[in-house]
Amino acid sequence: MEVRDLVRGTVDWAATEAVARELADRTGRDEVRVEFLDADNWLSTPCVVDEEWFVKIVSRQNAFVHAVFTTGRNLGAVTSGREGFFDHVGSPLEMAERELAATVRMREIGVNAPEPVEAFEVDGHGVLVLEYLDDFRTFDDVAADEARRLTPELFEHLWRMHDDGLAHGDLRGENVLVKGGEVYFIDATSVREDGIANARAYDLASALATLEPMLGTRTVVELALDAYSPGDLLDAREFLDFVNVRPDHDFDAERLKGEIEKVADASG
Repeated sequence: MEVRDLVRGTVDWAATEAVARELADRTGRDEVRVEFLDADNWLSTPCVVDEEWFVKIVSRQNAFVHAVFTTGRNLGAVTSGREGFFDHVGSPLEMAERELAATVRMREIGVNAPEPVEAFEVDGHGVLVLEYLDDFRTFDDVAADEARRLTPELFEHLWRMHDDGLAHGDLRGENVLVKGGEVYFIDATSVREDGIANARAYDLASALATLEPMLGTRTVVELALDAYSPGDLLDAREFLDFVNVRPDHDFDAERLKGEIEKVADASG
C-alpha cells in the first residue's frame, strides 16, 4: 500500500456494502450500483450511485487527516500575519453534515452547486449524498479561451458567497466544475465565523492562484476587479505565499503580487 493511501484511509468493501444497503433502504430500491471515482481525495472516498447521486464516504481516518490539515492550514495563516480561521470538524458524520449545510446555503443565495440530498452515518462512517452532475469537467480541464469566458462567473459566485458571510476554504480548479457552460462549486470546507474576513481573502488568493497560469497575471487581476475592490486584492495578496506552498497550486506568486500592487497604486 502506498503511503498516501495509508494516510488517506481507504474504505473497505464491507463498509461500502453497508452504505449501499442503507442507500437502497432509504430510496426503496432492492439494490444500488456503486461506481468509485478515480479522484485524488484525501478527505473521503467519492463514488457515484446509480448514476444519480454523488456520494462521499468519510472514514475516521479521513476525519483525522482533516484535523491534521486544519492545524497545518491554520499555522500557515499565522505565518501570513493572520489568525487561523479553518474550523476543526470532530467526526465523519459532522464532516458530511457541514458540507451538506454549506451546499444548501450556496444554492439558497444563487451559487451553482449540486442539489443537496442528505447526510447520515453508517457504522461510524459519515455519508454525504448530493446530486450527480454527469458530463462535467473540472476547471483544470477547460481550455484557456473557455476559462477566460467563465472566470467572471466564477468571481461573481465567489463574491456572492462572501457577501452572504460564506467562505469556501478550499478553492482550486478541481473544486470548480463546468457543466452546460456554467460553473458549479463543490467541496466547501469549514471556517470559523470569527475568521470570515481572513477566509475571504484566502479564497480570493486561491482563486487568483488557480486562474493565473491559465489566463496570465494581468488578465486574472483585471477580471477579479470586476467583482472585488483593489483593497480586497491587497488583502488576498497577503495569503499568496501561503497558497504558493500548497502542492495543488502552481503559479507565479511574485508577478501576481506585483500586479496587485500596481492596481492598488493606480487606485490611489
